[in-house]
Amino acid sequence: MTSETSSNACEEKRSKKVYRNGASDAVYGLGFIGALIFYLGHATSFWIGVLGILKSIVWPAMLVFEMLKFLNMQ
Repeated sequence: MTSETSSNACEEKRSKKVYRNGASDAVYGLGFIGALIFYLGHATSFWIGVLGILKSIVWPAMLVFEMLKFLNMQ
């Protein structure tokens, strides 16, 4: 009885389709490329360039952090 119930639950999970909007992925991708160009353009050494690559990966977190820091100042 339990195996039938669990197999039905698995079939229901497989049959459900998840639709995603690709717009947020495109915005993140363009932001990543822009941040990468910015940070690498301002790099003065190899390790600063590596740091720029890492920063360009996490730029949304840095943006939200700075925005929240700014909003708490008012």
